[in-house]
Amino acid sequence: MTSPCASSWEDKMVPGFFEDFEVGAQRQTTGRTITEADIVLHAGQTGDFYPHHMDEEWCRTQPFGRRIAHGTLIFSVGVGLTAGVINPHAMSYGYDRLRFIRPVFIGDTIRVTVTIKEKRDGGKRPHHGIIVEGCEIFNQKQELVLACEHLLLVERRPDAARKR
Repeated sequence: MTSPCASSWEDKMVPGFFEDFEVGAQRQTTGRTITEADIVLHAGQTGDFYPHHMDEEWCRTQPFGRRIAHGTLIFSVGVGLTAGVINPHAMSYGYDRLRFIRPVFIGDTIRVTVTIKEKRDGGKRPHHGIIVEGCEIFNQKQELVLACEHLLLVERRPDAARKR
């Protein structure tokens, strides 16, 4: 008998080799509203209690006029939104060019657009390639609030790897 957890993971498995990715392909996530609880929990987890995130009165004297979510919180939630499927042939290799472009406020809803920007060799790993995904996080007004590149290390098809 299969455990309920294994079954739910298996439902999310979408195998894909390096050769299956197409530059220009896009996908979009569902939305997620950022709450005060998100900000307080993130501050507690990271130790980032700067007044920009925690002090409503002080923030009223600042240019944005209210508390802003941590950039690292928005990055984390955005990454989580993109994690809807599991590819057993790929793993995250890291993130590059992370930029916090606009503030996100309590009550804002964010969504992520992921675009395949580039495919390249895996360097020292001839049986893998690197996929560069452009990740753009937008608020409910369709304003870009965060951008980064996600690097995926992806296995090549076994027959393609042998030809290399």
